[in-house]
Amino acid sequence: STAAAVIDRYTRNKGSSNKMRLLTHNFLQSNVKGTEKGYPLNIEVTTIKYEESPVDKEFLLNLLPKVNYNALVAAVKQMSPHCEQPLPELPETMDVSNAEQNQNLDDATISNLHKVLFDVYLVEGWLICPDTGRKFPVKECIPNMILHEDEI
Repeated sequence: STAAAVIDRYTRNKGSSNKMRLLTHNFLQSNVKGTEKGYPLNIEVTTIKYEESPVDKEFLLNLLPKVNYNALVAAVKQMSPHCEQPLPELPETMDVSNAEQNQNLDDATISNLHKVLFDVYLVEGWLICPDTGRKFPVKECIPNMILHEDEI
């Protein structure tokens, strides 16, 4: 299934589909006309929330090959200074593209990946196109990626 379908299934099961997680951020990009490099979006934090959830190791391991790990690490670095408790440290580089190899990840790494992907929410702030600087608002945990008429 597609990454969007997997995310939708997970969030629907958790009853929290309206939350702007770093998992969601990992799949969003700017499609403003003329944009050549609209991914990954930068994050400008106004309000952030941490809400612990149980780790679903099997789900996380199935999802990891779909995650752009470098974009995730960059997002964690942008959000971490705004958290009351620092976000878990992730390895600077890691190849998560191999599902079979991911089975060998230790429990601490699995837990840290789960926390940053599923438990941290951008409540209010902006997602910013790295190419054009266009700011997409996030209000009440919902990113608004709708383009203006002149951006289509």
